[in-house]
Amino acid sequence: MTRVRRGYIARRRRTKIRLFASTFRGAHSRLTRTATQQKMRALVSIYRDRGRQKREFRRLWIARINAATHENGVSYSRLINDLYKRQLLLNRKIPAQIARYNLNSLYMISNEIIKEKRD
Repeated sequence: MTRVRRGYIARRRRTKIRLFASTFRGAHSRLTRTATQQKMRALVSIYRDRGRQKREFRRLWIARINAATHENGVSYSRLINDLYKRQLLLNRKIPAQIARYNLNSLYMISNEIIKEKRD
């Protein structure tokens, strides 16, 4: 039986896998089978951690807002509730950045909300 010369398709597939896995360590970047397994594992981790990253950042922002508002004597839940009542649609990222870089502005916002609530 004559020898079949394989075309370029399999080589192209392996080259793509090796390029993806080129930054992996050891056999994970050199051997095709382990590189394929590591590529699949990496893609699963990337997909999973995109959602996890969103959750972790939201938790961080809430913690920062809570710490800053407690210094002013207002709870986090009260501040967010009053923001919604006044229809100030701010996501948690913006007040967290204000709390981190310009704390006096956050105090002014919370005091204005409290003042208008009393009036």
